[in-house]
Amino acid sequence: QVQLVESGGGLVQAGGSLRLSCAASGRTVSSYTVGWFRQAPGKEREFVAAITWISWTGSSTYYADSVKGRFTISRDNTKNTVYLQMNSLKPEDTAVSYCAAAFRPSAYADPGGYGYWGQGTQVTVSS
Repeated sequence: QVQLVESGGGLVQAGGSLRLSCAASGRTVSSYTVGWFRQAPGKEREFVAAITWISWTGSSTYYADSVKGRFTISRDNTKNTVYLQMNSLKPEDTAVSYCAAAFRPSAYADPGGYGYWGQGTQVTVSS
């Protein structure tokens, strides 16, 4: 019932920036979690960042240590879109990036806690 579409990936040199978008369509909920994960070939799917929204408390953001200070997750509820601004990119950021959504804002770093996933967008950082 929820469809997620990522966009904004591409090829960038180390030190550059990209902004990923995750557009959601389908049912509207009052509380949710949207997470960004990435997966490089031969590696496990890795948590990157997440944003939670609870209608009566507001939003919170979370980041993996590897991206803290470089990446920023944000939302635009009028467009049903979550963004991941990625600055100071490193070659180790190269991966397929996925957004995921859950209607229950818990276990934000666990891929198993998300019921909806996008198709992914390739991020390649050259050095």
